[in-house]
Amino acid sequence: MEARPLSYSVGLGLTNECNLSCGHCYRPGGDVQRLELADVDAICDAVPVHSVNLGTGENGLHPRFEEIVRSLLARRLRVSLTSNGYTLLHMPDELLRQLHDVEVSIDFPTAEEQDAFRGAGSFDTVTGAIARCRRLGLPVTVIAVMMNTNYRKLADIARLAAQFGARFRFNVYQPVNTDKYSLSYEQFWDGFRSILSQTYLVSCTEPLVAAVLGLRTVHGSPCGGTSLRLTPGKRVMPCVYWPDGTLALGDLRAVGPNVVESEPFRLSRTLPEACTRCELVAICRGGCASRRAITGSIEDPDPFCPIVRGELLDLPLRRREGAAAVELLHAKNYCTTIVDAAP
Repeated sequence: MEARPLSYSVGLGLTNECNLSCGHCYRPGGDVQRLELADVDAICDAVPVHSVNLGTGENGLHPRFEEIVRSLLARRLRVSLTSNGYTLLHMPDELLRQLHDVEVSIDFPTAEEQDAFRGAGSFDTVTGAIARCRRLGLPVTVIAVMMNTNYRKLADIARLAAQFGARFRFNVYQPVNTDKYSLSYEQFWDGFRSILSQTYLVSCTEPLVAAVLGLRTVHGSPCGGTSLRLTPGKRVMPCVYWPDGTLALGDLRAVGPNVVESEPFRLSRTLPEACTRCELVAICRGGCASRRAITGSIEDPDPFCPIVRGELLDLPLRRREGAAAVELLHAKNYCTTIVDAAP
């Protein structure tokens, strides 16, 4: 039996509803799906929880959103929210101030590009939300998805974030619903090389990149080990991108804290045979398991791995000397990268 975490980082998708319809989104479509307060209570009672992030759809559209947030806060959990700006503009001040931090989605550095991608007025909505949160003293992170349409523009978004006093976090696009925005191998590494050369690295748990950078504090993806996700359809997953083999909420009640020993969670920690003799295996652990499961086989190495191609890569690494330590909840929850472009 594997050792289980003392507590979990839990991602909750309260609803699949959204005021926008973005082409790259991974949220489930079709009929409206919602978690109820009883579902949220069930997951918090089934496993030890230290932090909760509200993501997937635009959570403020849930009719009991504020009630659920207050219930989570009453449990003394650290609660964060990911939003396109809508929810952050509609929450009461006193409730918004109680969040640990918030994240806002910006995938392009200009209003014209952002509105063309997400819908007219979306740039003003998200920047208005940032301004409101900053006035209330709430930590803000700008987040993006690195796609084949913006992979050379991430540093510009990071600089935009810095203008608002925010950090910048980005995930690599996963083809959950379409491969239209998928990166090629060359674009993946070109994108990381570009942004790392223009910003200061705060944290990186994207396994392949961490391995190439030699970040020996990283030991594979956090997904399936210290974090879990509950979808609006009441499925329990090791990662928001996990393609199949998920558990029902009722199953979680049965297995409780031992959820990491269940089949989908064990699969998410599968180490490909080809990776076992790699000198970077302790850091990478085979790369992103969800990416391997979506784009090929969980038994194969990450498709962006340079080692299996016989390539040696060199990435720039810039750290800010004397940077204050900040607790970054999302750094431990996803295969993700956080940078700072502030001067």
